[in-house]
Amino acid sequence: MKPLALKIDVDTYRGTREGVPRLVDALQRHNAQATFFFSLGPDHTGRAIKRVFRPGFMQKVSRTSVVEHYGIKTLMYGTLLPGPDIGRKCADILRSVRDAGFEVGIHCYDHIRWQDHAAGKDEAWTRRELQRAVERYTEIFGEAPKSHAAAGWQTNRHALRQMQHLGFDYSSDTRGTHPFIPTWDAEIIACPQLPTTLPTLDELIGRDGITLENVAQHLLQLTRDAPETGHVYTLHAELEGQKWLPIFEQLLQGWQKQDYQLVSMRQYLQTLNLAKLPLHEVKQGSVEGRSGLLAVQGEFS
Repeated sequence: MKPLALKIDVDTYRGTREGVPRLVDALQRHNAQATFFFSLGPDHTGRAIKRVFRPGFMQKVSRTSVVEHYGIKTLMYGTLLPGPDIGRKCADILRSVRDAGFEVGIHCYDHIRWQDHAAGKDEAWTRRELQRAVERYTEIFGEAPKSHAAAGWQTNRHALRQMQHLGFDYSSDTRGTHPFIPTWDAEIIACPQLPTTLPTLDELIGRDGITLENVAQHLLQLTRDAPETGHVYTLHAELEGQKWLPIFEQLLQGWQKQDYQLVSMRQYLQTLNLAKLPLHEVKQGSVEGRSGLLAVQGEFS
């Protein structure tokens, strides 16, 4: 059986309160594992309004109803309404995920702050933001974090260095085709990258005739022939954990029929020979269906 790792990004207060428990229930019913990466500080989703000026952002918004998935209240957090502190208000929910047997890790401290600024920030800013997340994670779970998945697939040289410095076992900050050891301007950074290898639902729906009704079938076509190292699929508590949960359950059933083993990111890491992972440069690139530039797996170093 080839591994298919399920990486769950939890971006918002609502996603944490409502989407996370639904996903835990669905995964347990389908006997599937996954890793939940939590946003641990304030929910400032409303500040994402600045993205309206990014190329492709309005096109993406028109394809997937942001209000329907996130709710009016969430879209005002950080602007017209104060942003609730997810880690403080939802600590019991976060711990319950771990106690249910699922791996947990860091997504970020402030999702909007990291996604919108990390790519261009310096070492001091990057270290401060990551330290906030590490301290909050440790406060909630009583132990240091060992994994990280960057908000919006945004990172920089200093963040990758911090993954190594903090002793993380792996990070999943990039889009790519297979696991690798990251380099930045030929500097080797000794923390494995497990990139997202499959498109997300919100990147697919509304493009090339793909609809809510056929998107699961489309994704299952992409996974019909498994690569040697398997796949990493990223889902969101705000989407698959709410309105799109039936689609996610179709995917779980379909992947099991395709003879995939649905695993956490740590279980996926354990299938790899880390000493033989190739070196690849991390660079900025585009992903079809998503606005702006992301951290992507570059050429073999």
